[in-house]
Amino acid sequence: MAHWLLSYTLAPDYLERRAQYRQKHLVLAWAAAERGELLLAGAVGDPVEDALLLFLGDGPETAEAFAAADPYVCEGLVTGWRVRRWATVAGRDAATPVRP
Repeated sequence: MAHWLLSYTLAPDYLERRAQYRQKHLVLAWAAAERGELLLAGAVGDPVEDALLLFLGDGPETAEAFAAADPYVCEGLVTGWRVRRWATVAGRDAATPVRP
């Protein structure tokens, strides 16, 4: 298993439009969390600049499928997204721990 970061670039009017899609987005996110796929997710910055979602899986497909189904993406609140493998090596939940 590996960690995968899904990063979102947000539309300039993200905060103004978020409320109408937030419930559907959160249902999708919590369902992924309950399946053990999504570990953490949230907006970054104050004011909000972008968003990060941390997935656990064998490949990027779960994170990619999440983005494709996310109402924030489908409704244009997210203007761009990408999935990258995050090689976690230190910490209690590191996917590939390396000790000194």
